[in-house]
Amino acid sequence: MTGRLIVLDGIDGCGKSTQLRRLADWLPGSGLMPVGAGLVLTREPGGTALGQAVRQLLLHTVDEQVPCPRAELLLYAADRAQHVDTLIRPALDRGDWVLSDRFSGSTLAYQGYGRGLDVALIQQLERIATAGLVPDLTFWLALPVIDSIRRRHGSEDDRIEAEGRPFLERVAAGFETLAGQRDWCRIDASRASVDVTSSLEQSLHQRFG
Repeated sequence: MTGRLIVLDGIDGCGKSTQLRRLADWLPGSGLMPVGAGLVLTREPGGTALGQAVRQLLLHTVDEQVPCPRAELLLYAADRAQHVDTLIRPALDRGDWVLSDRFSGSTLAYQGYGRGLDVALIQQLERIATAGLVPDLTFWLALPVIDSIRRRHGSEDDRIEAEGRPFLERVAAGFETLAGQRDWCRIDASRASVDVTSSLEQSLHQRFG
């Protein structure tokens, strides 16, 4: 019995973390998971001990130590390779379900569409880092950039969030393109949080029920 990998993705402020916690509370009693299957909650970057160190380098580095765009890309790939090999794949092999806050789509959206790096190169790195692992279901929590900025107003930005509106516009467009190419499930994240949760649960029942 192989487990399931379910990913929540989208621009900052779309509510991924909140919805992931709600799904983690709901899924074990939903009737969707096989008897005996565990549930693993994780994130990128930072789902492993190595990933935590990489996350600090990527998101909270002081200005004079900021990685250049290609180094940034490679750090995300290193985090993902460790994540897949030491946490996600073993969990799936045990028959467990994995909920991840971001996966490879984020790298394409942020470093490819946002930074303007070679998308073909990023896809090649994705194949290497994931060893061919593809999520069973990716939810794209679609949110207009203006709502993202409004929701995060007053909170401290990490290095990526601080890139500004034009960068976020490119990232949002990238997510929309990827969602169409990869058959992601689009969820309107501009609605009330409880309505988003209801849509996620309904979609999971439709896909795995």
